[in-house]
Amino acid sequence: MSVPASLRSSVSTAVALLLLAALALVPLAAEVFEDPFLLTLFTRIVILALAAVSLNLILGYGGLVSFGHAAFIGVGGYSIGILAKHGMYAAWIQWPVALLMSALFSLLIGLLSLRTRGIFFIMITLALSQLVYYLANGAYAYGGDDGLTILKRTDFGGLINLSHRPSFYYLCWALLVLSLFLTHRLVNSRFGMVLRGAKSNDRRMAAIGFPVLRYRLTAFVIAGTVCGLAGALLATHTDFISPAMIHWTRSGDMIVMVVLGGMGSLFGPLFGAVSFLALEEILSSYTEYWKLVFGPLLVLVVLFARGGIDGALGRGHGGILLAIIGGFFLLHGVHLVYGDDWAIPGALLLGCVALVGLVHWLRRHAQSGDKP
Repeated sequence: MSVPASLRSSVSTAVALLLLAALALVPLAAEVFEDPFLLTLFTRIVILALAAVSLNLILGYGGLVSFGHAAFIGVGGYSIGILAKHGMYAAWIQWPVALLMSALFSLLIGLLSLRTRGIFFIMITLALSQLVYYLANGAYAYGGDDGLTILKRTDFGGLINLSHRPSFYYLCWALLVLSLFLTHRLVNSRFGMVLRGAKSNDRRMAAIGFPVLRYRLTAFVIAGTVCGLAGALLATHTDFISPAMIHWTRSGDMIVMVVLGGMGSLFGPLFGAVSFLALEEILSSYTEYWKLVFGPLLVLVVLFARGGIDGALGRGHGGILLAIIGGFFLLHGVHLVYGDDWAIPGALLLGCVALVGLVHWLRRHAQSGDKP
């Protein structure tokens, strides 16, 4: 039996609101547990979730697979870093310049790439982002491949102290919530309907009189500007910007976040960014080859969880997801306690897998009307 669309949306919204509320409590949790790294980790997660939301606008709603989205993070970050190097710390200079440069650069890339489609669009965005990467590598006046250290954070004239880590975190969190709200309003407007229509059939949309290129270019510029804002926040967070942040693999990471969370869904990038970066942090504590574990997990999501995490929630599989997440964190917690003794964590892992299988079997038989 299919789940009604309104119920699917309400489940996803409820889980997303709970997740946002949990993220709002991170500074308090970091203080209670006396773990400052917790705040550092989740500040990065919130910032990259903002970047993933911007990518979802053109990838999920527009059908434009951009392998150069990380270039906008670099443009926004280097705008902050270069101005700081020359002694300009005022917020009314740094942030408008970062946003303006990101918008202009995304406009240039959009004009060059949006006249193509499919694999050609992917390759052009990849090539242009790598061009920015090598320009940053060759900018020896600003650190070259060693990167650029930001010695002083943006000055908001006493309005907010970005050196105070909880205050900076809540600024990032508020900007993430604002980006989700604006994305919701945008994709449900006439502009968003045209953008989604062009994703389905751009030739038909052009035939009935809509300037598809203009709409896509506008969406591309909006996405690039928001991603540039994320780059400015990331540079401020780390007090450092380097060409490594612009590499095409970073764009690939953001695509994975969107796919994992659910393309074309409002909260998919949020789910994807939190899941991807939390798994990265946890799995990398086990082995430096954590991608060998994460890769098959992503393949399983793509094969069996159509629509990513958001789609799984919408189809009523929240219980299975909670069982998997709970089992995973239980395994990790026991591993932290028992160290290199893998007997008990291994047994728990097998137990978690068996539990998930049992839940899935009971659910399938309950839907078919059979008694287990």
